[in-house]
Amino acid sequence: MKIPRLFHHPMLWLVFGLPAASMVAGIGLVVAAVRSGGGDVAIDQVQRMAQVQMTELGPDQRATALHLSAVLQVQDGGLEVFPASGDFARDQALTLRLVHPSDGALDRTEQLLPSALGWQVPGEFANDHDWLLQLAPADGQWRVHGRLGARQQAAHLRPALSSD
Repeated sequence: MKIPRLFHHPMLWLVFGLPAASMVAGIGLVVAAVRSGGGDVAIDQVQRMAQVQMTELGPDQRATALHLSAVLQVQDGGLEVFPASGDFARDQALTLRLVHPSDGALDRTEQLLPSALGWQVPGEFANDHDWLLQLAPADGQWRVHGRLGARQQAAHLRPALSSD
């Protein structure tokens, strides 16, 4: 009498192989989740209290009240921001935060200097992925937000709160 071998019975591969493969995949997912850190892409400073995240909305409310909006344009010589509506103080420098949606190590902060038509920052700009944008003055009195898609040349920046 011959003893049957495991590889001669494909049903046994399913009985043992599928649970083993799912355990390996589950462990791999847990390791990937732990190594990625926080998946929270919050540009603003937030306070976490129990299950609630709280942030200061004063700058957003001021930008809404002032009807501020701007257009960011990607050019060969860098980035340029043009005021679209509202009363911007054109003589002050602005801070532009460029936040990578998934990798915090790629986040950037740029100082935009006043130019003839708006504000600009010279230099090369890699636009091979999406960016979350936040534009504010140095004193943080107001802020406008936007999103620049991969390989797009312009983005609209507006307050996070609507005026409705």
